[in-house]
Amino acid sequence: MDYKHSSVLLEECIKGLEINPGGVYVDGTLGRGGHSLEILKRLDTGLLIGIDRDPKAIAATRDTLGEYADRFIAVHGSFGNIAGILDKLQIGKVDGMLFDLGVSSPQLDDPSRGFSYMADAPLDMRMDTSAALTARDIVNGYDEKELKRILYKYGEERHATSIVSAIIKKRKIQPIETTLELAEIISRAMPAASLREKQHPAKRTFQALRIEVNDELGELEKMLEDAPDRLKPKGRIAIISFHSLEDRLVKLAFREREKGCKCPPKLPVCACGFVQTLKVITKNPITPSEDEIKNNPRARSAKLRIAERV
Repeated sequence: MDYKHSSVLLEECIKGLEINPGGVYVDGTLGRGGHSLEILKRLDTGLLIGIDRDPKAIAATRDTLGEYADRFIAVHGSFGNIAGILDKLQIGKVDGMLFDLGVSSPQLDDPSRGFSYMADAPLDMRMDTSAALTARDIVNGYDEKELKRILYKYGEERHATSIVSAIIKKRKIQPIETTLELAEIISRAMPAASLREKQHPAKRTFQALRIEVNDELGELEKMLEDAPDRLKPKGRIAIISFHSLEDRLVKLAFREREKGCKCPPKLPVCACGFVQTLKVITKNPITPSEDEIKNNPRARSAKLRIAERV
């Protein structure tokens, strides 16, 4: 199957990274290589490390990025392990990092992956298909309390209670196996007013399940903890988020790194030892232009934040 994939905020990311042709860079979410390709075009003696949890993404870049093999290393792994990956490659610090936190279009559009509520497929949602936990495991195995927690926290789903009740009622009869089966259960559990909203009634629940399956916020928190310390002075980190939970974590992490000291204001001398390690470049997030949204509606909710190592 051929997929059309558009890299979100491409020009803004490349400009924000201020690429050094001889520098070392990380694309922590390789996807189909759109951002990586533009970074590689600007390197001569430099190096790009592309990381992705999806083996299919790694395989796809053999064609799209093949001509740059002398300056490109693809790694199957998670950006949450950025420190471990760089250690294994014997790379201390890098000149820049880019992370696009969205699900790639090929993952969404491939029905067999189970990310979409628009096509019937097994309930999967794994970015890394070698991982054990699937959406089916969660829907059929988590207890009522845990399911509600996931839907409230990760999906900000205000109808979590009624949706979870409907799921538990259905799975007592037989396991819930497919995406459309789950989407129908969700729709039937929603009040009529919610069904008239522009977005699909299953959108928030599917988002919550995907985040839980892939531990997306946990991986993001680990990356935000480790990545800034692997930047060279003046090195930049650019992160594209797609929903409020991600953006909030990025904003707060950048702000804490910029502030440095965590001691109470009344304390006369710093006792915590934290110093400023980042300078925030984007005081407000960069968002897509109207033209980009028109050409790629999936970019609508994207927010780009950039910080620089001090």
